[in-house]
Amino acid sequence: MHDIMTRQAERTVALVEAVREDQLGLRTPCQDFDVKALINHLEWVAAIFESFAGKGPMPPQEPYAGDLRARMDRTLAAWGKPEAWEGALPGLGLPMADVARMFVCDLVVHGWDVAVATGQGYKPVPEAVAEALDFAARMAPMGRQQGAFGEPVPVPEDAPALDRLLGLTGRDPAWRP
Repeated sequence: MHDIMTRQAERTVALVEAVREDQLGLRTPCQDFDVKALINHLEWVAAIFESFAGKGPMPPQEPYAGDLRARMDRTLAAWGKPEAWEGALPGLGLPMADVARMFVCDLVVHGWDVAVATGQGYKPVPEAVAEALDFAARMAPMGRQQGAFGEPVPVPEDAPALDRLLGLTGRDPAWRP
C-alpha cells in the first residue's frame, strides 16, 4: 500500500506543480475552493496524514504555503515506518490501513479536481483508484455525515472506476470549468 500511496502522491504533486500562477483563482469541482484553496487543502491533507501516521491529532490548517512536495515527502516518510500501520487511529477507531486508504482517496479525488480545473490530463494510479473506490464505497455515509463527501452523483454501474469514485464523493465526472 505504501507504494500505491507514493506513486499517487507523485502524480498529484506533479499536477499541482504544473499549475500556473494565473490559474490559482480558477474554480474547481469543490464548490468552496478555487485552485489555490484546493492546493492549500492538499497541503493540510498532507499534514493531517503525517500526524495520523504517528497516531497524532488532526493539526490546524495553516495558510497556503506552496510547499506540497515537501509536505508529501514528510507524510510518506511517516507512513514508511512499520508502526504507522499498527492498530487503529485514536478518536476515529479506523484501522490504520483504512486511514491510508482515506489518504489515497484524497489524493486521487483532489488530483482529479486540480487536473480538471486547470485543463490538465489526469491518469491516476489504477491501484490507487481501486483502493479509493473500495474505501469510499464502505465509508461514504460517514463521509457525507462529516462533510467530507457531497451527495452522490448518479454514475452508471459500468462506468470507469474513477467516475464511480467521483460520483460516490459527490462529484460529476463530466464537470468542466
